[in-house]
Amino acid sequence: MSVVAVVGLKREAAIVSGPQIISVIAGNSGVLRQRIQGVLDTHVRGVISIGIAGALSPALEVGDCIVASVIVTKVARFDTDNGWTTRLRQSLPDPRVAPIAGVGKIAATIEDKAALRKETGAEAIDMESHIAAAVARECGLPFAALRVISDSADHTLPPAALVAMKPDGGVALGRVLKSLAFKPTQIPALIRTGRDSEKAFAALLRCRDALGPALGCPYLG
Repeated sequence: MSVVAVVGLKREAAIVSGPQIISVIAGNSGVLRQRIQGVLDTHVRGVISIGIAGALSPALEVGDCIVASVIVTKVARFDTDNGWTTRLRQSLPDPRVAPIAGVGKIAATIEDKAALRKETGAEAIDMESHIAAAVARECGLPFAALRVISDSADHTLPPAALVAMKPDGGVALGRVLKSLAFKPTQIPALIRTGRDSEKAFAALLRCRDALGPALGCPYLG
């Protein structure tokens, strides 16, 4: 029996991996649905979206853990599984349970984040949860989402960070360096982004350890 863990980055997959976990990575949302569907079989007991996320709420700080009460988009709403969500909340130290917004592109600026919060009512945002939730609903599987904040609501991401992700979830170092060469004044902001990401990855690892080998899924037997 296994759980499908949906992530956007190879580093997230490395953190959450384990014998009972099937990681699905896609830095490109266009192929994520097919990749999730491709690993689903009768042994899968649930789908979880897990990794780092951007904050929409000013109350959230880098490293904070958020468990989704619901996943929202501009046109849809996906409830999370009550049993799994409760297990996540009880297993983690001081998590925030709140709506997470799913989007197709990064919310880069303070203004973008404020507008999305007003439109969706969500407190955090990522690019995978809504797709994972939709596939789980279609297949009748329990769904949960756990995200760690890596980007606060009062921070505008530098251009280099926006081109850093490859479709396979790796880092496009060449594009980052080219962006820095074109606009070296973004270096301080990029350093902050990297520092914040490291803090978030460390918090994600602590969450992984607290949840155990099945990522808190109560349906593995």
